[in-house]
Amino acid sequence: MLELRAITAGYDTGAPVVRDASLTVEPGEAVGLLGPSGCGKSTLARVAALLHRPESGTVILDSTAVRRWRHAAPREQRTAFGVVFQQPRLSADPRLRLALLIAEPLLATGRREGSAERVAELAEAVGLTPDLLSRRPHQASDGQLQRACLARALVLRPRWLVCDEMTAMLDASTTAALVTVVEDYRRTTGAGVLAIGHDRTLLQRWCDRTVHWDDVAAEEPEARRS
Repeated sequence: MLELRAITAGYDTGAPVVRDASLTVEPGEAVGLLGPSGCGKSTLARVAALLHRPESGTVILDSTAVRRWRHAAPREQRTAFGVVFQQPRLSADPRLRLALLIAEPLLATGRREGSAERVAELAEAVGLTPDLLSRRPHQASDGQLQRACLARALVLRPRWLVCDEMTAMLDASTTAALVTVVEDYRRTTGAGVLAIGHDRTLLQRWCDRTVHWDDVAAEEPEARRS
């Protein structure tokens, strides 16, 4: 289980973006986190994926409390997560061709053997033709680049997938295609999925259950006074 307990987190000391947030995701479950832009969903997603240390609270991964974050976290915890962000152009190295972009986590963890086959397998799964793999990000559309970013997130076969507004910049057909890839992966591997978004209809159709931000995090003091 992935469990977030009373998470308070932000980027400036004493000015939290997320306050006292709690959420659980079971293995094999898809949970949608619904809320307006700017409420703190993305910050909580980064905490859940071990990319941002909270000011307080606890992340429990498979019954073990997380003690270290980002590159300091144990490899088995770091590689348990795949993350797809909202803006692929901000999360993709513009120097890398798409094939290398997808393979990047494999190479970073010393898993070169079989990497070409794994990239080809995932490229086909996400709908990237072989000719697109030789392109750099500026030569690809937003949809093509997000397909590559999803493939990158899946390349290490993570047990948990965090999709942070993954489809917010995509058209309806690309959105449907990428959600189908995620659901196929979840069904075949038993991975848990945390899907962040503000589209209630999409999350309710996609996920086993959808929770609203107001039911996850404490209200800001100003909101309680008003």
